[in-house]
Amino acid sequence: MGFFFEVLIGGLLSGVLYALVALGFVLIYKASGVFNFAQGAMVFFAALTFVGFQEVLPGWTGLDADSNVVFWLAFVLALAAMIVLGILTEKVVLRPLVNQPHITLFMATIGLTFLIEGIAQALWGANVRGLSLGIADEPVEWIMESADILVSKFDLFAATLAGALVASLALFFQYTKVGRALRAVADDHQAALSIGIPLQHIWAIVWAVAGFVALVAGLIWGARSGVQFALTFTALKALPVLILGGFTSVPGAIVGGLIIGASEKLAEVYIGPFVGGGIEGWFPYVLALGFLLIRPEGLFGERHIDRV
Repeated sequence: MGFFFEVLIGGLLSGVLYALVALGFVLIYKASGVFNFAQGAMVFFAALTFVGFQEVLPGWTGLDADSNVVFWLAFVLALAAMIVLGILTEKVVLRPLVNQPHITLFMATIGLTFLIEGIAQALWGANVRGLSLGIADEPVEWIMESADILVSKFDLFAATLAGALVASLALFFQYTKVGRALRAVADDHQAALSIGIPLQHIWAIVWAVAGFVALVAGLIWGARSGVQFALTFTALKALPVLILGGFTSVPGAIVGGLIIGASEKLAEVYIGPFVGGGIEGWFPYVLALGFLLIRPEGLFGERHIDRV
């Protein structure tokens, strides 16, 4: 029974990280109705920019490469770069396409994906880099001694950080003036404009926040698996989460991430040996496909009923 809970907890912790990536999709889709296919590229760009600044800052400042000052300077500069990237994306790429068909906006984000990937590698190179957050990937001793369950310190830290960020953003968009404006924009663009809500200003804020989310996700996933081009595929991990939770729901991203993370780990351990392994790669999509047949709008999505 202890092993079962160990697997389950590991899956839930991974699920929080999936929810963090899905949150970037939800914020943009909720505000503008655009499915931002470039979110994975933004995660890659953020992580690569951070480690790039970590490499060059010691030469610029004379500081020790392992110092906390270099880490936080790199974080601030990478955050500024992501905010600028988000605002420029909204202003230059998507604003001219307002009121265009959704497929046009979706294709624009696909093109944006390749552009961001190319810029990132042109600026910082394509070599795989390590990234350290100062948290060892080893079991938490008191949990191991008291419950005989192995829980990684890094996974616990990453899940706590991601969970705190997701919860903070959920509260921000629920109770602040900007959050209320965002909900109004999500419900009806024209109605929001008619009552004086600056639509383009709200979109710029959302894209900037999505850039910040991409940076945090990039740091966590980069520290876990290295800063490399494969980080762009984190977007694919978020798709089943979005399908389960709903494309417009922040709480849905959290719940969907937990479901996908837990089911993926349990399936890998208990079903994988009977199907030859590799089940963690496709099981979440099978689960999401089955869920589409039952509730296509997601757990927290709005059901649309066509009236004849």
